[in-house]
Amino acid sequence: MTTKHTLISFFCGVLLLGISPAFAQPTGPVFRKGDTMELRIGGVPPEEITVITGSYTVDGEGYVNLPYIGKIHAEGLGQAGLQQSIESSYKSNEIYTNPTITITVATTLRFVNVSGDVRTPRRVEYTTDLTVLGAISAAGGFTDYADQRKVRLLREGKVQIVDVKAVRSNPALDIRLLPGDQIEVPQSFW
Repeated sequence: MTTKHTLISFFCGVLLLGISPAFAQPTGPVFRKGDTMELRIGGVPPEEITVITGSYTVDGEGYVNLPYIGKIHAEGLGQAGLQQSIESSYKSNEIYTNPTITITVATTLRFVNVSGDVRTPRRVEYTTDLTVLGAISAAGGFTDYADQRKVRLLREGKVQIVDVKAVRSNPALDIRLLPGDQIEVPQSFW
């Protein structure tokens, strides 16, 4: 095999890996029950675009209900995974031969609540890199009376106590947050 053939084989392999859905990992948040998304479709007849394109909400069972194909599992999927799943469903049900789905989720619909002994208790807009310490900082930081060793993180009905003083000493302990998380900072009782 010549060097030219080796390079061509290498670049073809790289291209295949780059577009292969099997290697796609969600880079942002995954869909949860109650999330709302804007869905646009392309690659279909113009009169069909208005039928499919619109705002959809993930129902209480984790599905999104779409015209012609019904319920598609959305909970736990990232944006790219859900787009691919919808495209595949339209193709496999022989509704459309080459649909292109684009989904956008407004980050303003996703928040983390920070309350208690912080300077500005509020809802902090969720980002994929938001941590406990970052959310507290976004809420103005601790008051003089805050108990930084017993910060409560509430997630899906479970409570985890976070020692923020330990997190400052070892940033690897800082917990990455998810949309809907709540942080409660108690008052210290010396």
